Amino acid sequence: MIQKTGVLIEVENNTVKETSLGVMTAATGQEITALVLGNASAVKDKLAEYGAAKIVSITAADDSPDLQAAILAAAVKEYNFEALLGTASATGRDLFARLAAILDEPLVSDCVQVNIAEKTVKKSHFSGKTFATLKINSSLLLCTIRPNSIDPAASPVAGELMEFTADVTGLNNNRGLIKIKETKKDDQGKMDLTEAPVIITGGRAIKAAENYKMLETCAQKLGAAVGASRAAVDAGYAPHSMQVGQTGKTVSPKLYIACGVSGAVQHYAGMKTSKVIVAINEDKDAPIFSKCDYGIVGDIFDVVPVLTEKL
Repeated sequence: MIQKTGVLIEVENNTVKETSLGVMTAATGQEITALVLGNASAVKDKLAEYGAAKIVSITAADDSPDLQAAILAAAVKEYNFEALLGTASATGRDLFARLAAILDEPLVSDCVQVNIAEKTVKKSHFSGKTFATLKINSSLLLCTIRPNSIDPAASPVAGELMEFTADVTGLNNNRGLIKIKETKKDDQGKMDLTEAPVIITGGRAIKAAENYKMLETCAQKLGAAVGASRAAVDAGYAPHSMQVGQTGKTVSPKLYIACGVSGAVQHYAGMKTSKVIVAINEDKDAPIFSKCDYGIVGDIFDVVPVLTEKL
């Protein structure tokens, strides 16, 4: 049964994020309406290419997530959505939690699969040790999808550009407790770990912060982001913003290269949904070798420079 499905689209530098295209692919077969906070005209053709029959430009304030969520709630009612999907990114997690509270609907976050027709989702539980399929018994299926867990696939339609302006009477005077004054990004120009298609991570064996330059050089050849294990972060070799794992970031890239990472269950929980895992470790008995697709037993300081040279 075809359902009216909204997808919250994230746009950066007038380009649709690859992760949002993956969310649209999850909704393939449904009547898709792409919701863009701002002007959608620059990304209309790309969204139509991936299945959006309607592309909606939403007028929303940039300084108030509460007001943005209220306007999204109005859009949900205006277009009679039976499902609303988004990316489990910083923006998606924030807005969807507020939206669920406004609509008084259940929210399922960080899903790796979704079946809109049956209102079921699949997500990890118990620190990634297992996956559960959940049945959502509500009038609205509200969920966010883990970045890169679903590969984008084109499904061209003739997209119609529309505009939506909510009646914000009374809302402007109640903009919530948070006002965004400025957004500053760490490591400007570097790829966001949670959205990177390729990640190369250094563990305790990296030995020093300056040795991450070796991984960064390799990452440039791969178009990759650089991550760190908790052991490397605790040792002071990398900031927490680079940490992958149960107490860091959960990632799902197409390729994950673990350099000198032992493969403890806490780290594996944060990257187990990677499509291909490559491990480089001089300890042939390291747990990571029982969890990877390809393994190289060797010193990372010997292997990574050769890999970079071959790339």
